[in-house]
Amino acid sequence: MGVICVLTLGVLVACKGDKTAPEGAAALPVGIITVSKADVPVVFEFVGQTQSSQEVEIRARVNGFLEHRVYREGAMVHAGDVLFRMDAKPFKAALDAAQAEYRQQKARLDTAQANLNRVKPLAAKNALSQKDLDDATGQQQAAAAAVEQARADVTTAELNLGYTTITSPVDGLSSFAKKQDGSYIDASNSLLTYVAKLDPMWVNFSLSENEFLQFRTQSQSGQLKMPKDGGLEIDIVLADGSQYGKHGRISFSDAALNTETGTYLVRAEFANPDDVLRPGQFVRVKVRGASLSSTLAVPQEAVQQGDRGAFVWTVDEQGKAKQRAVETGGWNGSEWVINSGLRPGDRVIVENLVKLAPDMPVNPHPYTPAAPTAAKAAPTGGAQ
Repeated sequence: MGVICVLTLGVLVACKGDKTAPEGAAALPVGIITVSKADVPVVFEFVGQTQSSQEVEIRARVNGFLEHRVYREGAMVHAGDVLFRMDAKPFKAALDAAQAEYRQQKARLDTAQANLNRVKPLAAKNALSQKDLDDATGQQQAAAAAVEQARADVTTAELNLGYTTITSPVDGLSSFAKKQDGSYIDASNSLLTYVAKLDPMWVNFSLSENEFLQFRTQSQSGQLKMPKDGGLEIDIVLADGSQYGKHGRISFSDAALNTETGTYLVRAEFANPDDVLRPGQFVRVKVRGASLSSTLAVPQEAVQQGDRGAFVWTVDEQGKAKQRAVETGGWNGSEWVINSGLRPGDRVIVENLVKLAPDMPVNPHPYTPAAPTAAKAAPTGGAQ
């Protein structure tokens, strides 16, 4: 019985020793940083979608039969390029008729003018009555009005004939044809295709109401500092993880909350001379230029996740390792912004984290970051 008690006591002592560092163990060398408050640049991330800065509906402006689609669907087109041709024969005939009517009315005007020129001197000599002069004047004026009407009809006929050749008003990417050759086109089905301008390109993203209120509160309190000129720099990351090579600028932010989504629309504009961006692409939007004032930050390697959330290892006054629960904010490059859990002067362990145990003696030395060998993947969450 005594032997069993001794063995049980030994097992309990051994189990207790597994949870803390053994007394007299050699101090583990660790790299540390001493945290201090500083202005920390922050990057806010959102999910965005590209949109053409000018998407034009290509519509027929006259009724008639669609004779031929000229462009190749999905191809780049330029302003003035012919996209469709409609059957022009009825419109050519209407123009011929209008021109003939104009010539006829012009001849009537010439006759009325000549008659008025003869009547005027005779009426001045009282050889003709005043009524004869009034009649001649009225006929000349009526003929002149008829000529103007005929001229307007010719202009209308010329326009309608021109509308049978349908061109692109902008440089851009064409869509598929919504009507096929031989279709009859009228006001109810006049949409033929779209042309989307690619340069510049818009990128739309949304700011939730909570984020908007948080940013406003932080800005008013001075915790969040914005660029003096308000010029935030916008970068986007494409679906394959590559970063688009040009920076954008915010060109529009909606003042009204969308009640359906609970968000504010924000739009950035990007130069797109090489047509890399296409409408409808989903991208990650990174907003740079703001900074958090008097903020603590630690290398991302120092932050670990446990059952109760994020924590870091610190070195206490006795030179022992201690766990410290922290609340993380956003990313700052390779660092985590710490909202709470640390104080200026705390010594945070960055190296040899796997070997640490509570109350383990450590031998701290200044942490020296290793030279980066490859770009790290961007985080999925935005700065808080």
